[in-house]
Amino acid sequence: MKLNELTTEDLNTLVGLLNQEQKDSLVGQLYTDDSYFNPIQDADDNWIISTEEMINCTNEKFLWVKELELITYVPKEVTPIA
Repeated sequence: MKLNELTTEDLNTLVGLLNQEQKDSLVGQLYTDDSYFNPIQDADDNWIISTEEMINCTNEKFLWVKELELITYVPKEVTPIA
C-alpha cells in the first residue's frame, strides 16, 4: 500500500518502518519548515515514524520517507507508576 492510497482509518493505524540507519539520519531533522521528525519504537522495538511525517515531508533530503514500508502501529505497553 502506498501513501496516496491510504484511507483516513489507515492514517490513524499505519506507520512508516525505519531501520536503525534511517532512524539515526532523521533524529533532529526537519520534515517541514517548522516540524521535526520524531522516530519512536513500537511494541516490537521497530523504529517508526507517523504517516503525517511521511505525507507532509517537504525536505528534499528526506523525501525517501514517502516510500517507507507501512506497518500497523502497536504501541509499547506503559507500566503505571505505583
